[in-house]
Amino acid sequence: MAMYAALRCVSSNFCTSLPLLTRPSQISSCQYFLRASFHRTLSTTSSLSSALKYTDKHEWVRVEGGIGTVGISSYAQEALGDVVYCGLPEVGQKLEQMEEFGALESVKAASELYSPLTGEVTEINTELAQTPGLVNSACFEGGWLIKMTIDNPGEVDDLMDEDAYGKFVKSLDA
Repeated sequence: MAMYAALRCVSSNFCTSLPLLTRPSQISSCQYFLRASFHRTLSTTSSLSSALKYTDKHEWVRVEGGIGTVGISSYAQEALGDVVYCGLPEVGQKLEQMEEFGALESVKAASELYSPLTGEVTEINTELAQTPGLVNSACFEGGWLIKMTIDNPGEVDDLMDEDAYGKFVKSLDA
C-alpha cells in the first residue's frame, strides 16, 4: 500500500500539489519525502555550472544567444570570503580577452576581475551595489557580474569546461 502511494505521488505533479509552507506534521510521509527530495534537487548547482566555461583566473562565462554572462567560480568566492564591494565597468566598455575589467573586495582580500572573452559590456548586475554578498551566496545565479557580447566565438572553445576546471583547482590545492 505504501509503495502504491509513493508511485501515485511520483506520477502526479507534486510540485504544484504540495504546499511549500505546510508543516511536516500536516502532510503524509510520502509527500514529505518527495518535497524534501525536490528541495535538494533545486539546491544543486551542477546543472547550472555544467554549461559554464572557466578561465585560469576563476571567472566563468555562460553563453546564451550570443551573450556571455560572467561571474566568479565557487572556488574564487570561497577564497575571497565575504564580498563587501564590487567594482564593475560601465555598459558599453569594450574588453579584450583576459583584460582586467573590475575588482571585488572582501573582508580579507581584494581580487581583480578578468574578461573571459573579447566583447562589449551590455549589462552590469546592479543588485551587487546594494547586495555584494550575492557573489558569495549565489555565484552561479544572482551573483553574476556582467553580460557581454562575444566578438570571437572561438575564444569560448579555448576556455576550460567544468571537468578541466575541477582538475585545475585540485592541482592548486595539491
